[in-house]
Amino acid sequence: MIPKTITLYGIPNCDQVKKARSWLNENQISINFHDFKKAGVTPALVNSWLQHLDWQHFLNRRGTTWRQLTEIEQKAVINAESATHCMVRSPSIIKRPVLVITTQQQVEIVVGFSIEDYQRVFASLN
Repeated sequence: MIPKTITLYGIPNCDQVKKARSWLNENQISINFHDFKKAGVTPALVNSWLQHLDWQHFLNRRGTTWRQLTEIEQKAVINAESATHCMVRSPSIIKRPVLVITTQQQVEIVVGFSIEDYQRVFASLN
């Protein structure tokens, strides 16, 4: 299956995003890069991801942005709707990077970066 589009979502100075971009570059995989800080995050974008993975995959509860929320704000994130609102309001709370590969047959989403996951996903496309 030849990818129709490959988009990497994240923040350029994030270490995991840097590793993912480097791996993709080394493997000569051309991508579109969506910078959360410059291009933002919309409810439609988050909802498109949530069609394929549960909202909890995307929420980074270990990061600084999450820890800076008040306890009340953290406890309010209980479902896809409240998580979407939180991710749109504070894109840095999204676990990074988010790799979205769209083919004619399917959409594959990988959250976070691991060489093994990337190798597996791209091997299945060949």
